[in-house]
Amino acid sequence: MKEVPIPYVRSNQAGIVLSLAAFFITQSVWIIAALFVIQVLGLVFGAKANLFVRIARPFLGGLVSRSGTEALELQRFNNSLAVLFLTLSLASLLLGFGTAGNVFAAMMGAAALAALLGYCIGCTIYFQYKQFRAKRLRQNGA
Repeated sequence: MKEVPIPYVRSNQAGIVLSLAAFFITQSVWIIAALFVIQVLGLVFGAKANLFVRIARPFLGGLVSRSGTEALELQRFNNSLAVLFLTLSLASLLLGFGTAGNVFAAMMGAAALAALLGYCIGCTIYFQYKQFRAKRLRQNGA
């Protein structure tokens, strides 16, 4: 199973939190747009294409080899959720629905901050999704 070093995951989460803090201070749609592009590139090309990971990598040194890893499948799922919320935020902001755009950005920021603090909301959703699929397969197969 492919895996992503946890320091790369944390670098991305920290970048998201800092970017969204800057967005809430400035209310600049460009910050959400840039964050969207960063996350899409990471989703399509992997963690090493993520700007936050690229910036943090020289400072991580031996921490990457000494730290744990996260399953690539789980990381891609979480990244997909991030792209979904950023898409909804950006679309809302561009269509003039500022409150909705701020709510979607806040949800994304809360999830990233919670993950930095040790609770992965995306992981919980992923687990529930896998449980639901397994239950459906058992029902259809029995």
